Amino acid sequence: MIKYILKCENKHEFESWFSDSKEFEKLKKNKILECIFCSTTKVEKAIMAPRVIGSKKIKKNKMFPQKEFLKVKKELVKIKKFVEKNFEFVGNKFPDEARDIFYDNKKKRNIYGTTSSKEQKELQEEGIDLTTIPWIDEKEN
Repeated sequence: MIKYILKCENKHEFESWFSDSKEFEKLKKNKILECIFCSTTKVEKAIMAPRVIGSKKIKKNKMFPQKEFLKVKKELVKIKKFVEKNFEFVGNKFPDEARDIFYDNKKKRNIYGTTSSKEQKELQEEGIDLTTIPWIDEKEN
């Protein structure tokens, strides 16, 4: 896991965790990242100073100890398994399916899938309640 300080075109700064630097680049390229303050998708990594610690201090001063990381990862994997077992995967049709369910055009059911940040914002503005879950691969890290 890696934490970046992010900055949007409107100069808002916030931080976010990624599984690795490639994940950040992939999300940025697909315009999935968005500012938590203004929702723009024009987000960049802010300049950060690395945290350098001598080898004797590493065990005492870790920002996110391995034990805690594994505990969080284990919980996220449980959530993923629960969702996969109890929800229907609708892929990139999620916005349309969510609207159909919300406006009673289809039977109520639990669904999961993918949305762009723009689609997510539009759904929320319509009053459709949705949640983003970090999708953890059990085999990574």
